[in-house]
Amino acid sequence: MLYGCIGEKLGHSFSKEVHNRIGAYPYELKEIAADALDDFMRAKDFRGINVTIPYKEKVMPHLDVIDESALSIGAVNTVVNRDGKLYGYNTDFYGMESLISHAGIALEGKKIAILGTGGTAKTARAVAKHLGAKEIWSVSRRKENGRILYDALYREHSDIDVIINTTPVGMYPNADVSPLDLSLFKSLSGVIDAVYNPLNTHLVCQAKKRGIAAEGGLFMLVAQAVRASEIFMETKYEDALLERIYKSVLCEKKNVVLIGMPASGKTTVGRILAQKMKRSLTDTDELITLTSGESIPDIFRKYGEKEFRRRESQQIKNVSSLSGAVIATGGGAVLNRTNVNNLSQNGHIFFLDRSLSLLIPTEDRPLGNTKEAIKKRYEERYRLYLDACHTRIEADGDAEDIAEKIIEEFFK
Repeated sequence: MLYGCIGEKLGHSFSKEVHNRIGAYPYELKEIAADALDDFMRAKDFRGINVTIPYKEKVMPHLDVIDESALSIGAVNTVVNRDGKLYGYNTDFYGMESLISHAGIALEGKKIAILGTGGTAKTARAVAKHLGAKEIWSVSRRKENGRILYDALYREHSDIDVIINTTPVGMYPNADVSPLDLSLFKSLSGVIDAVYNPLNTHLVCQAKKRGIAAEGGLFMLVAQAVRASEIFMETKYEDALLERIYKSVLCEKKNVVLIGMPASGKTTVGRILAQKMKRSLTDTDELITLTSGESIPDIFRKYGEKEFRRRESQQIKNVSSLSGAVIATGGGAVLNRTNVNNLSQNGHIFFLDRSLSLLIPTEDRPLGNTKEAIKKRYEERYRLYLDACHTRIEADGDAEDIAEKIIEEFFK
């Protein structure tokens, strides 16, 4: 291996895509079991590597020279082999500081809680101290080395200003969990999550729903990768490269999600978007039919709406883990807030707002097979669509024009 990233599990990693955009050098992901790490480091069969969970501290005894800042933090995420000598650096500091700035969150004079105890947690503490935080509390499942437990955080520190999550809780493939219930923190002004897959964890979604500044870890990943590449290549890149790569990866990974009334054109517009954007189209109603072997009207007739909604939520949970897809949902997907939260993790949600007079009832829609039923659903759901979407799209026109509007907004 010339250049790459090592870690115990790398199925979630975007590092290869990021480095492929930075420079013309080979970069690969290499999963290493804990009992194989020592042999790998002793072999020194690489020019430069990034190090991720759980090896940012464990590689340090193998290094000949450790950069002063990395040594003071107590964690290394970048190692370079120079003529057989291993040099260790911490580019996560630059990445974390850049992420906090990008999110528009101020730490000066604030009370900070850092979730986790590993190398990224140590880096977050160093960054918070550097940025002038007034108090910094480390939160762990074990009470040791001055750390506090999660129940103590709830009970004694509900006045926390900023929360930084450095644990893997909420990371793909277990993306439907959150390390904290944010409703108990009334003074919260910012949330940072080092997890970048999904793009928005449930922790970040909670914060955004409450109007709190929050951001996932993608910008940190790109920033530390750019800095690591500069160390690998012994060069300095233009400042604009970081933002350019971040936007490129974000657009590539983010799903286009369509919500709206039955007969608003979600599937038709979705097909056009998939073709124009060279993406796959996933229609949740079609998935329900395919996996059930029964039509939607038959599911309603045999099992009732409650069972249909259960199947719908399961399919939405599954497709929410996709990246770079177009997802068309059923008209009632917004009735369950969990569906909206799941779709928001990797997606930008567009509401196709088609006028009631243009919504045509059809027999294959159990809750929209008459004009009266359509009108009732419209009145029940319109506010839910507005609350759920990131962008409202007027959808009275031609499907091609609607698709072009969505593409323009998405890349904006």
